[in-house]
Amino acid sequence: MTLSWHYIAMALLYIAAGLAHWIYPKIYRGIMPGWVPWKKATVLLSGVLEVLLGILLFFPAWAPYALYGIMAMLLAFLPVHGYMLRHADRFPKIPYALLWVRIPLQGVLMAWAWAYL
Repeated sequence: MTLSWHYIAMALLYIAAGLAHWIYPKIYRGIMPGWVPWKKATVLLSGVLEVLLGILLFFPAWAPYALYGIMAMLLAFLPVHGYMLRHADRFPKIPYALLWVRIPLQGVLMAWAWAYL
């Protein structure tokens, strides 16, 4: 199985994003809505999930599961993006336009994963 550069880029994107959860956990905890319990554990576990899904993309037998997992994860992250958009005043360092762009970007990332199924 030959992996395309864009497939490898997607896998590395999720691995890097997951590692960022461990390297910068305070940033990720700061963007989570108040209703999310166990923020520290949630950030660290979501990082583990992203890294695991990214790695599984390199194993053909597991790749379809990883792709569905990525789409489910992106869907699960949408409430955080919505929260940040609704409470943009709490995130003054992030341009408002970027908060808007993140919502359709989730759809683009889901479509990217879907394209490999």
